Amino acid sequence: MRKPYLPMFLVSALLAGMAQAMPQHSPWPGGVAVIDAGPADTARPTALYNGRPVLVVRDAGRWQAVLGIPLEHEPGKISLTVRSASGEEQAVAIEIRAHSYREQRLTVSQQYVEPGPDELARIERERKTLDAALTAWSDEEPQTLGLRPPVDGSRSSSFGLRRFFNEQPRSPHKGMDIAADRGTEIRAPAAGTVATGGDFFFNGNTVIIDHGQGFVTMYCHLDAIDVMAGQQLDAGSVLGRVGATGRVTGPHLHFAVYLNGTAVDPALFLPPAP
Repeated sequence: MRKPYLPMFLVSALLAGMAQAMPQHSPWPGGVAVIDAGPADTARPTALYNGRPVLVVRDAGRWQAVLGIPLEHEPGKISLTVRSASGEEQAVAIEIRAHSYREQRLTVSQQYVEPGPDELARIERERKTLDAALTAWSDEEPQTLGLRPPVDGSRSSSFGLRRFFNEQPRSPHKGMDIAADRGTEIRAPAAGTVATGGDFFFNGNTVIIDHGQGFVTMYCHLDAIDVMAGQQLDAGSVLGRVGATGRVTGPHLHFAVYLNGTAVDPALFLPPAP
């Protein structure tokens, strides 16, 4: 029996309707706020938070703005500006809820706790490269907001942990650690463009992928990098292999997700762990 024929435009429309897999509205530090921005039968609106553009995608016949909330944000109200294609603006209030994270204490080489002058100079140079990649904006809409796990392994609930290295307080953990053996292939969880890659002091071998509209993912501590800056990746493309480079206590993947330049909990974009 011949299979029924579907015109390509209809196939594309069906795929577009299935694509987004929106994250759950989670308006707390390190979470995401999903805000209705009007019917999708109108031209795409723009959204701004603190002057920075915010991801806007079509979902279930509506435009939705998806805002990353900084980990350091205090509970209280914030305002998102939604601007229609005709220039009309609306301020949307969002209530940020309190959310607590646990502590984590790790022992690492002392050079990663108190870097010397040469290391500090290197860290400053690398910070500019990382910040540029993690805050990048392109107008292209992400193919999906639903991500595949980049490696199979036990996912820690380490995002947001207040960390102490050798008993000294440092910045909160801004990613998810996934346990895997050295050499395990790491695959792109969604299509995108390699923004940058290389060896960084704290992160070790690192790859950053730009998925569009400020939706960015980062992969750290790799044993090997198998892609180069500017390379287009499909979902499932091998980008590198798990390692133990940089500031680590053993082999694993540090997987991070950024929206509008802000680290958010990767678990919000992944299917539930098996």
